[in-house]
Amino acid sequence: MTTETVLAWENGEYSPTYPQLERLAYEIYKRPLAIFFFPEPPEEVSPQQSFRTLPDYEIELMPPRIRLLLRKARALQTNLRELYEGVNPAEHQITRDLVFEPDTPAELIAVQVREYLEVPLEEQFECRDAEQAFKLWRERFEDCGVFVFKDAFREELFSGFCLYDDRFPLIYVNNSKSFTRQSFTLFHELAHLLFRTGGVDMPLDRYIDHLEGANRRIEILCNRFAGEFLVPSADFENRAIGLDVNEYSIQQLANAYHVSREVILRKFYDRGRVDQQYYEERVAEWAANATSRTPGGSYYANMGVYLSDNYLDKAFTRYHQEQIGIEQLADYLGVKVKNIPGMEAVLFRRGNAA
Repeated sequence: MTTETVLAWENGEYSPTYPQLERLAYEIYKRPLAIFFFPEPPEEVSPQQSFRTLPDYEIELMPPRIRLLLRKARALQTNLRELYEGVNPAEHQITRDLVFEPDTPAELIAVQVREYLEVPLEEQFECRDAEQAFKLWRERFEDCGVFVFKDAFREELFSGFCLYDDRFPLIYVNNSKSFTRQSFTLFHELAHLLFRTGGVDMPLDRYIDHLEGANRRIEILCNRFAGEFLVPSADFENRAIGLDVNEYSIQQLANAYHVSREVILRKFYDRGRVDQQYYEERVAEWAANATSRTPGGSYYANMGVYLSDNYLDKAFTRYHQEQIGIEQLADYLGVKVKNIPGMEAVLFRRGNAA
């Protein structure tokens, strides 16, 4: 595919074949295929519009990969509106039913959200590992009207982000992060959605110092809420009585709650059980030794994890009911037409496993 060929298509002298159009969309312009059929190029929402709690300098430094994922997330929101005909399928929608102000204590928000999700702390402890815990949270979020998608961000400084919408709120999670971090990201972003804002979860949150007013309060509260929900203070204090704060006790508590060691150490730090130097040294040490997750399995299995079962099931249901064609199905899934059978096989295997 040469530059001259693309220019001829743009000038209307020739038309690309469908496989060529797929290459244009996914490999060259990195845009959803559907926009090539619009009468006019759609207006793209800027990062400034999506993430008002990020300072301007962070927006300017945002890597091209994250901007691409933001466009993909916006396209997924459009897909959701089309697939569900503008109606969120969840009977109970958490971002509609719960409303909080930025000065609400994190403990109060955490209690109400846990009651709404109907996941008692005992059920959290019963998860066999952090991966199962993340899957539990993801399932409950989608049951409550918040759609969760994943991708390999390829940017270590970004754990995830969310896009607020009054009907189809969406969270996008970095699949390369540990499952403990992915769970933290879910709840950090859920807090943003409960405050009716988009937001970004970054492990290094020094940008908060550059925020003012409500935006600063919201960003601080999102972190506090995530830590409080996953490790409720009252339960933590009971478990921490008489414990020596060391690597072993921190790891044991982290395993019990299925969170990172940093979340546990922060609880000890906030209670004056360790000083700032110890806290910062341990966090820096763990960050230096951290490794990114390398997704296993096939291309199709990974794509299935990124999109979620509910989304896949809805798209294939519409296709088999002949409400959409195979090209539109491929666009909804973000794959080429030739990959459709492999994607359906993933959904079929999961359905049998369930």
